Amino acid sequence: MRVKRYVVNALPEALPMIRSELGKDAVILNTKEVRIGGFMGMFRKKKMEVIAAIESGAPAPAAASQPRQAAADVQRVVHAIQESKRQAATATAVLEPPVVQTPTPSIPTAPVSQPLNRINDDLLEEIRHIKLSLKQLSMHRPEVDKPLAIQALYSRLVQQEVEAELIDRLIDAVNEKLAGNPELLNPQDIWSIARGLLNEWLAPQANHTINHSARIVHFVGPTGVGKTTTIAKLAAGQSIKFGRQIGLITSDTYRIAAVDQLRTYANILNVPMEVVFSPMDLPKAYKQLEDRELIYMDTAGRNFRNELHVSEVNSLLQSNEQSETVLVLSLTGKTKDMMAVADNFVKYGVSKVLFTKLDETSVYGAIFNLALLYELKPVFIASGQTVPDDISPFDAERYIDALLGAPADE
Repeated sequence: MRVKRYVVNALPEALPMIRSELGKDAVILNTKEVRIGGFMGMFRKKKMEVIAAIESGAPAPAAASQPRQAAADVQRVVHAIQESKRQAATATAVLEPPVVQTPTPSIPTAPVSQPLNRINDDLLEEIRHIKLSLKQLSMHRPEVDKPLAIQALYSRLVQQEVEAELIDRLIDAVNEKLAGNPELLNPQDIWSIARGLLNEWLAPQANHTINHSARIVHFVGPTGVGKTTTIAKLAAGQSIKFGRQIGLITSDTYRIAAVDQLRTYANILNVPMEVVFSPMDLPKAYKQLEDRELIYMDTAGRNFRNELHVSEVNSLLQSNEQSETVLVLSLTGKTKDMMAVADNFVKYGVSKVLFTKLDETSVYGAIFNLALLYELKPVFIASGQTVPDDISPFDAERYIDALLGAPADE
């Protein structure tokens, strides 16, 4: 058998190529969407990969290609796809998947001279429907064949934007706990089991704080997450509550009025502040603050989905003294964006995260996602603008209560 791979913009483009190179008896074995090109993982273009084959010894393809033959090829592909879909539906019938109504395209018996655009459009629409159907069948279904309490737990986790793989893991673990215990099917018991499992899983990432031996603490994170206000809250707490000698440094010279904002906090707290424009300015700033017990450094917010920007800010975090870096993220941000930012900073050894704007959302799954998938340790949760009150250490039990909410029947 001769097998050949084609990468094209759309499936119809591959048909004449297959017919020309492999002949009219060639069959399409597989199609899937791929991304190619780009730079450093960005700007990649969507393409369609088509795998075709023909039996060895088949007659060579004809030199000329007629529109009638193209229409026949299109019909043959549609027929093959419809047959595959029927087989897939039969194979999964025992699972009672959601029924997806897929319209069957009508292939016109047009004269040979009629353009094939309509046929190609119908074929593409058919492929889109099939891909959607297969995706729905391959996704973990919301436990439709499970007790109502399990369904409610699943729905709650989806609503909280917990990653699908973590939802599956938790549901499976809860089901294992229920094995042989049919009396534990009420919502209170289900929630209690889930709460215990989450406590166990979060234990390695809980009960952490900023290292007390660190003299310099850097705060990094995207724009608008509240780094400056958070630094003011922590600085006020250390200065007022514990009487420590605090110093502030800012390198956030990109954002308008960022320096003035931190300087205002510094004046209120009566602590010195230094401004640096590049890594070369850091030694002088540290020298000016050499009498300070603890130095908090504010960095510029950038698009940290871009690894180059992460590398740039990392150059400001180098110090000969005991130091620590804390990633600051807002709970109002998109979970996928937060995961992309976390992925870039974890590469540089950042292991602690501080979440802000708890009061502006009711969705808390991002904390669980980052703790489990990136092993980031939540150290503080901030909410509101009041300095220094609206910040507290991360409490795993309180967080799990907020994540799960009340049992379904309460």
